[in-house]
Amino acid sequence: MESSFVHPNAKIGANVKIHPFCYIAENVEIGDNCEIGPNATIYDYVKMGNNCRVFPGAVVGAIPQDLKFEDEISYVEIGNNVTIRECATINRGTAASGKGKTIVGNNTLIMSYAHVAHDCEVGNNCILVSYVGIAGETKVDDWAIIGGASAAHQFSNIGAHAMVAGGSRIGKDVPPYAMAGKLPLSYCGINIVGLRRRGFTVEQIERIKEIYKTIYMSGLNVSAACKKVEEEFEESVEKRTILDFIARSKRGIIRYNPKAVADE
Repeated sequence: MESSFVHPNAKIGANVKIHPFCYIAENVEIGDNCEIGPNATIYDYVKMGNNCRVFPGAVVGAIPQDLKFEDEISYVEIGNNVTIRECATINRGTAASGKGKTIVGNNTLIMSYAHVAHDCEVGNNCILVSYVGIAGETKVDDWAIIGGASAAHQFSNIGAHAMVAGGSRIGKDVPPYAMAGKLPLSYCGINIVGLRRRGFTVEQIERIKEIYKTIYMSGLNVSAACKKVEEEFEESVEKRTILDFIARSKRGIIRYNPKAVADE
């Protein structure tokens, strides 16, 4: 730790291991049992929970790459049990967004060279694979996985338990429980393996399948299909999660496109 710079006003929890050549700024709070790897940088206004690991070359809390930023105070909040791998970057928020805060939830893995831009919200138990880039104000809901070298347009939303194939261009929202892939990015069914691993019952999985069959394969437009689901399906957590996601979507959801080109 002697070869690192740790500002004396930084709040460092119990049993934190700080490797050589780190930089930790003044307005930083690091929880208990964290490990900050060599050459990692943690700038001002970062709050990190317990049991986190930051690997060499990662940069957390740099000012946003946003022309609206005017050197205001803004924040990064990292939950518990978060792993930030080599050379990943997580930027602070921008006040102009109305948020001023970038959030990463608990138990999330940010792999090497991934980028989390200003005012993004990454939920709990998510995985951003290496070289993923999510643009400003992207929202990644709990348990979502984004495959390597994918890029998300600003204001995109990736729903809970969704899985996005590597190398994807995410220009529209990916709804909950969905598998997304191909070119252009399309609905490819539901994330059955992931749902089974997380304890979803056969009944729940079948319910999700039938809802998406109505939304994507009934011949109705999205609004009419959602109305049909609302009227004809019994109330459930899965139904409400899907319909609420679609209702608040700003960019519209990805489509089912049988003519989409398979990923190479």
